[in-house]
Amino acid sequence: MTVLWTSDAAASATQGRVLGGAWQASGLSIDTRSLTKGDLFIALSDQRDGHDFVASAFEKGATAALVSYIPAGLGANTPLLLVKNVQTALEDLGRAGRARTRARVIGVTGSAGKTSTKEMLRKTLSGQGRTHAAEASFNNHWGVPLTLARLPQDVDFAIIEIGMNHPGEIAPLAQMANLDVALITTVAAAHLEAFASVTEIAYEKAAIFQGLRPNGAAIVPCDLAQSPLFLDAARASSAQIFTFETGAGVQGADLSDAHSLWCAQDVVMTQDQSTLKVICAPQSAYKDSAAGLLMLRIAAPGRHYVANALAVLATAQALGLDLTVSALDLGQWKPVQGRGQAQKIWIDATENLSFALIDDAFNANPASLAASLAVLALYQPMDGVGRLRKGRRIAILGDMLELGPEELTLHCAIATLPAMAAVHVVHCVGPRMRALYEALPPTKRGLWVETPEELMPRAHHLIDAGDVVLVKGSKGSKVALMVEALRNLGQEAPDSGVEDL
Repeated sequence: MTVLWTSDAAASATQGRVLGGAWQASGLSIDTRSLTKGDLFIALSDQRDGHDFVASAFEKGATAALVSYIPAGLGANTPLLLVKNVQTALEDLGRAGRARTRARVIGVTGSAGKTSTKEMLRKTLSGQGRTHAAEASFNNHWGVPLTLARLPQDVDFAIIEIGMNHPGEIAPLAQMANLDVALITTVAAAHLEAFASVTEIAYEKAAIFQGLRPNGAAIVPCDLAQSPLFLDAARASSAQIFTFETGAGVQGADLSDAHSLWCAQDVVMTQDQSTLKVICAPQSAYKDSAAGLLMLRIAAPGRHYVANALAVLATAQALGLDLTVSALDLGQWKPVQGRGQAQKIWIDATENLSFALIDDAFNANPASLAASLAVLALYQPMDGVGRLRKGRRIAILGDMLELGPEELTLHCAIATLPAMAAVHVVHCVGPRMRALYEALPPTKRGLWVETPEELMPRAHHLIDAGDVVLVKGSKGSKVALMVEALRNLGQEAPDSGVEDL
């Protein structure tokens, strides 16, 4: 067993008291459903009090539990680490985990693209060193310290996702992570329930630079209206500045002190991939390419993925990595489940009939939904098969949440996006999506329902062989249930089951 924490080390980090004897933990868990043998169970309190699950944690093989009081029914010799406050103790473990590792730590924030960029970084950095990355979207007040506390001491790189819902959340998390590199993907209308404007959101995102170590690196998009704000924040933190843009041009930003500018040229997108020329200026930034040029292939379509890829290459440059190797490894990345992953679903394997499913149901805001619809528009449905003999592009869209008083206007505006011209049918899920449904031309209206549970029994009526189906919505809309309903229509493929496109 690889030891992550000993009882002595954890007690020292948290100022806690060891009860029931010494122990060693190979991992940390906050959820008994995913706990593995040898974990230290952390009894956090959220919607439920984690102390209620301590006994269950031990039944599943926990080596000890981090608690603020001793739950009833435990034996006198039960191994515990008793602290004043479990959340505070987890944060202390995170700081201690960060302090003892040799890893260079990269923090990623942004209104969209955090998880995709984190996974791109994981794929790219893993080719040039041992890499540790946050699970799923562990980017909040417990996810960041948990990721840091899970850091092995001997890894080379660590990637931390940092999110927010309210003002003042990003800076303390970034400071806890003590970042070597801080990356902002983009800023857009999201979480407007807690912010008065996109500019306020941008200031909060820029707070990630407050967590940079001396002489750390800031990776900044320079083709946004808020780019000058980001650059000023990076300068205030005395950061080395690396910038990227994907074709919109530099938006009035002063790049005179930027180490480099990464640009995309000749971008060609199909339903399977994006190919582009990557230009880095100044050319001297390249160690092995006098032309300052790389050819890049990304195994997914979308301008947003291109932007994320440029940010990843800028990060690799900031870390001093081999850029050619980085580009080749980046080309092996694919979207993960819920983040734009595309699959072929066989609905009649004997007749070779299938439809394409784009699963982008983990989260949504106006910017990310626009990007997803642009990807859907790239896909070519298949004609001449199925009941209708005419393939369609279908969007199943759930509510976008946390958009504040303008939420209905923002939902309605989706109808005017250029990509909507290529979409044949839109099914809307949720009370806010009613605004989009009413704004759509009658020829594009599918069904509107209050909840995904109402739509799930109709899944087999909504699609036909040859169709391409996008499912997108905020996590709280539960539109991911429709992804499962559509996957459940699948049969075993002619050779190897449901497959990636």
